[in-house]
Amino acid sequence: MERGRRTLSPHEAAITAMFTALVCIATISFTIYVPQTKGFFNIGEAMVYITALLFGPLIGAVSGGAGSMLADLILGYSHYAPATLIIKGFEGGIVGLLTRKRPKIASEREWKIVTSIMGVFLGAALGIIGATYYSGSVELYLGLSTEQSTAILNVPFYVWYILGGLAASAIILSGLLVEPELGWTVISIILGGSIMVTGYFLYEQFLLGVLAYAEVPVNIGQMTIGLIVSIPVVRGIYRYLPSLRGRY
Repeated sequence: MERGRRTLSPHEAAITAMFTALVCIATISFTIYVPQTKGFFNIGEAMVYITALLFGPLIGAVSGGAGSMLADLILGYSHYAPATLIIKGFEGGIVGLLTRKRPKIASEREWKIVTSIMGVFLGAALGIIGATYYSGSVELYLGLSTEQSTAILNVPFYVWYILGGLAASAIILSGLLVEPELGWTVISIILGGSIMVTGYFLYEQFLLGVLAYAEVPVNIGQMTIGLIVSIPVVRGIYRYLPSLRGRY
């Protein structure tokens, strides 16, 4: 690897290819159609964040953008593919970069406060957005079954408030007892996810000519759930593979 010009080593190229495939698989394997907004929720965001957190901005950007674009092409959303390559690429790159640039200006106590605030914010966002946009009748699709739903589920609104409370409690307790700086990881993912939300809004509103406002909360919900899933997964990977921490 050259100084001043970041290139992928053969080892990193192999990791990039593998996680590009994982992002694609995660995006197409589990999809929920939301009739209220005619939008789709998928768990691809979680894999984009996992990749960026584990391997940094370059692999996060390439795998996040390329894997998500391949999923669009496979699922028949080719009109989204060019935007997805750029938007998800920036999203993964920003998350990977920011998590490695944590400010050192705050004390451990201040980080605990920040992490607690972020936990409350995320729990509230998950509860409110989930209850508003993902409750009631939702259609579940598994794999490539985009023509016919696998199941129709009725999700009570209060389930999302319970999940929001559990998510907030987990983040707050982790920040207080284990990792005070967890709040910076949350902030980094929110900033990267905001690029995704804004990018798709602009693309849909001005280039596709569709009313994009209804998709904003759906995309925020996807970002929030991706965040809540990715952080414990990465912590678990570091627990069993501690050599990965700080390697990329």
